[in-house]
Amino acid sequence: MSPSLLLFIILAAMGLAYHIGRKRAIGVAGGVTQINRLHSLPAYYGYYAALWVGLPALLLLLFWTGMQGQILTTLTLAELPPEMTAELSEGQLSLLVSDIRNLADGNLMGREPSAEVEAAAAHYQRLQGIATATLWALVGAMVLAGMAWAWQHTTPSLRARNRVESIAMIVLVLFSSIAILTTLGIVLSVLFESIRFFQMVPWTEFLFGTKWSPQIALRAEQVGASGAFGAIPLFTGTLLISFIAMLLAVPVGLLSAVYLAEYAPRQVRAWAKPVLEVLAGIPTVVYGFFAALTVAPFMRGLGESVGLDIASESALAAGLVMGIMIIPFVSSLSEDVINAVPQSLRDGSYALGATQSETIRRVIFPAALPGIVGGVLLAVSRAIGETMIVVMAAGLAANLTANPFESVTTVTVQIVTLLTGDQEFDSAKTLAAFALGLTLFVVTLILNVIALHIVRKYREQYE
Repeated sequence: MSPSLLLFIILAAMGLAYHIGRKRAIGVAGGVTQINRLHSLPAYYGYYAALWVGLPALLLLLFWTGMQGQILTTLTLAELPPEMTAELSEGQLSLLVSDIRNLADGNLMGREPSAEVEAAAAHYQRLQGIATATLWALVGAMVLAGMAWAWQHTTPSLRARNRVESIAMIVLVLFSSIAILTTLGIVLSVLFESIRFFQMVPWTEFLFGTKWSPQIALRAEQVGASGAFGAIPLFTGTLLISFIAMLLAVPVGLLSAVYLAEYAPRQVRAWAKPVLEVLAGIPTVVYGFFAALTVAPFMRGLGESVGLDIASESALAAGLVMGIMIIPFVSSLSEDVINAVPQSLRDGSYALGATQSETIRRVIFPAALPGIVGGVLLAVSRAIGETMIVVMAAGLAANLTANPFESVTTVTVQIVTLLTGDQEFDSAKTLAAFALGLTLFVVTLILNVIALHIVRKYREQYE
């Protein structure tokens, strides 16, 4: 039986425990008419019982699911002949384990398994059955024990509300800590790998070099495995495409937000906003196809008609399509912020004789500016992090140019390119992806700090 079925049963048991705990509290109080004898509302006694039933069982299920595969694999490999696994490399051992698991699960294999593998698969299957039965028994025992504990300790003096809120606080702190530690782990992993890269390539060459040409290092001993790691062309390409995208997205998004929030009738707003937000749900690969097959040829043909040489893969085509993609980010967030401006500010402006356009420019826009800046920053982050459109419409050439008609590449595209393929992980080519990621993180952090400063300044002025 799958863990998802067991999870469903645990949740159902928690619901049943809630109702039983609530009824138990009412019974202890001596009936509905004497509820005031209880320290907390009956619902909190139900929550208390549900937590005692669900939390231990859920923790056991989570731990068991995470450890079961590794433990069963270790026990299965211990039953194999020592001469069969002694000379296997790590990759070959992983392939053997995969064959045993596939055979135990009844999946098809590309080759005829040996007798040892069949015996190991049968042993793995037996262990899996024992583990599943043991898990069900332990979870059932925990559910019953939790119910008995809650039933025994449900008394009028039980501070159920305090205990439930304390448990809820612990859970919130735990999940918040997981989020913080995950972010910290990502930053530290990128930082440590970047330090290894800068031990191979000077940071001055990386930050100020004007040539980006990392060689493909298939093997550590390959001749010419090093290359040029000047990242200036990547930063230039990223800024160029993002600038073109924002040049389209910000005016169109802001003007559409102003129209929908201040001018559009209710019927128009009801269908126009969902239609506009559909653009945000289109996969980026579809935008990439649109840019490569429609926009790029159109721009090239238009350039030829006026005597301009526009490449088949250009920053202009990628930037325009990316701008179309991020219009909903600017428009939707800006409209929500504009609608959140108090109506009293509008009424006060109209009372002083201002027109609607003057009210929008001099009252609503300044009051909504912090939220608008936040929406624009989100759009900028979306543009900087986009990969698929750039790959399909702007190419992979790391050209140092400010000409939007030429082919360029971005930081995110190069990160994907550097980490694909079969090469040594310790090579400078692979570690360069972490250095690019660290640089992108630092730049984004600086932009956010500047934006927060701007938001704080205007918020102090208008609140």
